[in-house]
Amino acid sequence: MTTPPHRTRLTFHGPLSQTRADALVQRLTRHRPTTVLDIGCGSGELMLRVLAAAPEATGTGIDLDTDDLARGRKAAADRGLASRARFVEESATGTTHGPADLVLCVGSSQALGDRLPDALRELRRLVTDHGRVLLGEGFWERTPTPDELSRMWPDAAATDHPDLATLIGMTVDAGFRPEWTETASLDEWEEFESGYLADTEVWLAEHPDHPLAAETRERVDRHRARWLTYRGVLGLAYLTLVPVAAR
Repeated sequence: MTTPPHRTRLTFHGPLSQTRADALVQRLTRHRPTTVLDIGCGSGELMLRVLAAAPEATGTGIDLDTDDLARGRKAAADRGLASRARFVEESATGTTHGPADLVLCVGSSQALGDRLPDALRELRRLVTDHGRVLLGEGFWERTPTPDELSRMWPDAAATDHPDLATLIGMTVDAGFRPEWTETASLDEWEEFESGYLADTEVWLAEHPDHPLAAETRERVDRHRARWLTYRGVLGLAYLTLVPVAAR
């Protein structure tokens, strides 16, 4: 039975443009990391780009999605990086992988703790004293209304995310200084969310009577309605964090 394709048009599993990715890789490899740890790596695209730019580095990606990990391993092999990139199927909670010179945690802080302050303290544990952390974390561009929250994800609450100033303050409290602060643009969000659904939308148009069409249509319509609700309300910050030296 033909099944709907999914996510084949996405390079990154998040609102991240090629231009921003290139700038991030340049910045994150400036201090010549030799070890990279990617928390919730997915297919590890950003980690692989870092490894390509830092030929002395090895990387470990941790995730629970076996399909994403398989794609990461294939991508590493295709780029000649298989000997320097490991993809591990396990939970990041209490991970023993680390400390690393560079820790990537993009949209995955929940893998390190239910509360953001706990996750940030874990990131400080996982990075070497002279390393860097790239934190990709959600924040509210503005406080959502009760009506907007009711149309987002299940049980969405205003307390799910801080504002940007509070988020950066939390990283400082956890033992970091923010070297660089940038946020995903609306164009990046739209490219990501459109790319996330595009293959399935085309499949639905071509297979309106398929046995899986009704279920798939409901899921896609629900996802689209949610992201159009949080469009311009939910932001994503990319924070390059420097650990404060221990006294």
